[in-house]
Amino acid sequence: MVGRRPLGREFGWLWAAYAVSAYGSGLGFGAFPLIAVVVLHAGPAEVSALSAVGPAMGVLIAVPLAPWVEFRRKRPVMIAMDLTRFAAMATIPVAYAFGWLGFVQLLVVSAVVAAAKIAFNAAAGACLKGLVRPDDLLVANARLESTNWSSIAVGPPLGGAAIGLFGPVTTVVADALSYLFSALGITAMRGREEAPRTTGKSPARAGALFDGWRHIMGHPGLRALYLNNMLVGGLIMATEPLLAVLLLRQLGFPPWQYGLAFAAPCLGGLIGSRLARRVVARYGRHAVFRTVGTLRAIWLIGLAFVRPGVVGLVTVIAVELAIIINMSLYTPVLATYRLEHTPKHLLARTLSAWSIGQQAAIAVLTALGGLLADATGPRTALTVAGLLILATPLLLPRHDHVATEPEPVGSPSRRPAPPDDQRLRAVVDRANVARRGTGW
Repeated sequence: MVGRRPLGREFGWLWAAYAVSAYGSGLGFGAFPLIAVVVLHAGPAEVSALSAVGPAMGVLIAVPLAPWVEFRRKRPVMIAMDLTRFAAMATIPVAYAFGWLGFVQLLVVSAVVAAAKIAFNAAAGACLKGLVRPDDLLVANARLESTNWSSIAVGPPLGGAAIGLFGPVTTVVADALSYLFSALGITAMRGREEAPRTTGKSPARAGALFDGWRHIMGHPGLRALYLNNMLVGGLIMATEPLLAVLLLRQLGFPPWQYGLAFAAPCLGGLIGSRLARRVVARYGRHAVFRTVGTLRAIWLIGLAFVRPGVVGLVTVIAVELAIIINMSLYTPVLATYRLEHTPKHLLARTLSAWSIGQQAAIAVLTALGGLLADATGPRTALTVAGLLILATPLLLPRHDHVATEPEPVGSPSRRPAPPDDQRLRAVVDRANVARRGTGW
């Protein structure tokens, strides 16, 4: 069974590095908005600006990094980005200890971390595709997705408790150290990595910056998924600072309840990610995109009805649980499709373009949500976000956009082939893989 087949020692180290970084980020989940509210006494517009302007600046920094990542060995790039994030995050507890911490520093650190994250993810995607067999990509992506959600389930409650015991920047220290340990894990990957081949043209040429977007927009399936994911992800993430203000300031939730409201539903991420391979095998990838992609979008409006006390806490948990189960099932399928439909020589630029577009959408929608919340209140802004996201399923790809997907296992038209045909098909498949190249 593919789901139980070992994926190799090198993937094990990559997974371990990802896990330690994810758990560190889980501890620090929502740390910047919380510091802004609790330490700097920021209002809704400032908290939203922190979640919008920092990543927007990071996007601008990341644009010229994409070709640089593409034409270099990916592991050194990943190590460099981890060390960059460690150094940037470490400045916050130092400044706090000396009484120098300010809003501008949070913005700058947020920008640096956002740019380094985009470059790291682009390199990691290309590295992953080169480490595992094509048939194992969905399993590998599902394991990473499962790790991500489990880290958020465990991290925020522990982070909230740590903040209560040791102060508001405690989780930032843990997050910073996690990047250092992640770099050590990647260093332990001893397998030889070949240097990327160049075409003789300068990697820094202007056209190279936009090759990723040209590939995405020229592919009907990727284009539809890209536009849909930008809006869905942007609208969901735009609610984070709004909820921080609503729960922490207006409804009086203590930090541990705020962390619990986001952590408990993340257990649903374990459910969705573990179901991904089975659901694709039974119903097909297109059904996941259409059905699960729609289910991601219908729950967000529930956050507009949050009330004080236990009822409000249960409401947030229920809404987030429904969203996360569907997102965690959808995301590894999307990541696998994106890797399968991107040539090796465009991987880093395509993944960078995808992340840059996603972060830009988050920045713009978060800024607009903050302005709306400042004028009308966070509950109204949450209502608007919940209504807008209901239209996003219209952007999901139609069947002919993903016509290359395999038929679901058990389909009546999928009859067992004679042994000779199976051997011939295996030879053809290996030839196609060799022509396509390995590499997320």
